[in-house]
Amino acid sequence: MSTEEQILVIPTSVIEALGAFEGFEPDVDRYLKPLLASDQLSFQPRSQMEEDPSFKQLIPYVVLEWTDAEGQVHLFRYTRGSGQGEKRLHAKRSVGIGGHISSEDADSSDLYRTGMLRELNEELVIESKYEEQVVGLIYDPSTAVGRVHLGVVHLMKMESADVRNNESGLVDSGFAPLAELISQRDHFEIWSQLCLDHLYPQT
Repeated sequence: MSTEEQILVIPTSVIEALGAFEGFEPDVDRYLKPLLASDQLSFQPRSQMEEDPSFKQLIPYVVLEWTDAEGQVHLFRYTRGSGQGEKRLHAKRSVGIGGHISSEDADSSDLYRTGMLRELNEELVIESKYEEQVVGLIYDPSTAVGRVHLGVVHLMKMESADVRNNESGLVDSGFAPLAELISQRDHFEIWSQLCLDHLYPQT
């Protein structure tokens, strides 16, 4: 019996019926609720889905924001080490925490949120209160990784910087000033670049 991870996916055709897009899409209401309510959602073997762009893997992508006493915005950032599951993203810098929704989340009445929180708690220890909002979706067909994933961007505004790494695969982690991260934009993975561009546009 196979023990391969079974991950949550949806046919690309379902997304396209709602309106095809590329890059960062801020119209969450148009897409997320219909997708999560769709009877076309299913769990499929991860190895097959990584090579099949006719399906999209739903990936929560959580951006943690903290504003210090001087009003300076910071984001939690890290570099993906070799312990991270997606080998094609190793050594990439990121401001998004996330991962697949797995069949182990299926017993919950809200499997998507259960999976999102499971992934977050596996990678971070969060000891701060926060406010959370879903702020957009990401689709980037320019890479082999991007063609098979649909990102759901969550913004968590932290009351304090009491967040620490809980995963050996995340290195050089912690909060850094937004201005510094924007100046280093080209060193980040594409999804993080899209978040920086659209959540924090420069005036």
